[in-house]
Amino acid sequence: MITATRPLSRRFLRSARTVATVTLTLLLTIGTAACSTPTATSTPTATSTPTATDVPPYAVATQDDPEFENTFRHEFADVDGVRMHYVTGGSGPPVVLIHGWPQTWYGWWPIMPALAKHHTVYAVDLPGLGDSTGSPTGYDKATLARYVHTLIADRLGVRDARVVGHDFGAAVAFQYAAQFPDDTARLGYLDLPLPGPAIDAATYRSLSWHIAFHSQRRVPEAVVGDDVREYLALFYPQVAFGGTAFGGTSDRSPFTDAEINEYARTYSRPEALSGGFELYRALDKDVRDTAAAAPVRVPTLLMTAQGQLDAIRATAARRMTKIVRAVDVPHAGHWLVEENPRFVTAELLRFLDG
Repeated sequence: MITATRPLSRRFLRSARTVATVTLTLLLTIGTAACSTPTATSTPTATSTPTATDVPPYAVATQDDPEFENTFRHEFADVDGVRMHYVTGGSGPPVVLIHGWPQTWYGWWPIMPALAKHHTVYAVDLPGLGDSTGSPTGYDKATLARYVHTLIADRLGVRDARVVGHDFGAAVAFQYAAQFPDDTARLGYLDLPLPGPAIDAATYRSLSWHIAFHSQRRVPEAVVGDDVREYLALFYPQVAFGGTAFGGTSDRSPFTDAEINEYARTYSRPEALSGGFELYRALDKDVRDTAAAAPVRVPTLLMTAQGQLDAIRATAARRMTKIVRAVDVPHAGHWLVEENPRFVTAELLRFLDG
């Protein structure tokens, strides 16, 4: 659908003009698009139907969805000074879902009910993002993978995880499998050129204007400021199928207003907004960590936007030595789950059950 957006505020326009000289050169580069007994605490079960004011912010998006209420629940766990939020439900072999930018666990919601029929699903909010609070020691993907592993393996006792990541979450999933191969049964790697030997940080930042822009210190916070929703609503179509980041002209977005509102709710927290940009600012370390990582030898599924398979596989194949299936998603840009959920679900189920 085409997502209607509110006109840009005067504050946004003034901020944009202020930093125009900084961002002008960045906008010239348009390329392809680049986030034992469990000790977690459950959300208390209400004894009566809650009013709107009784619903915690993290549950607002799911409160009226019977599919969620019948299967899933919100949970929290303390991990090395960070309170991590995740959603879990279903039964069967465990699947860990890791989001990228600018999304949260909610980016997996379109396919989670289908996965939960066959698997126990854990959709996490990365440290400092979504409804996870506190500051991780770093936003490099190796560090974030250690937080996720502590949650999944140590707190929840899951030692045979099928780890699936999208966007920067794919790099976190790669680091999870590289650092903890004995706790990783399978790896799903969705639509991200892997920072590493095949593509250095400077080249990575040249792939798209937004990668270079988000990598700047303080500048993206100054531009976006209080206009987070407007910025996200304008950004999502750019890396959708046929969007400008892929050389097209489409301004169609696969996100509903409600979905944009949910992402804007979390990224409107200044610390979460900065944390999201820190994912980009960590690219230099990500490249070094990938080069130093042990090759991932677990069975791996590679999925990309339509037409991007060969380019992304060229960055990943050196470090993932057992890619058993590699496909691009028809009629999908970067937002694979939203743009073709049936295809993504079918591929994941076939891979996870294989």
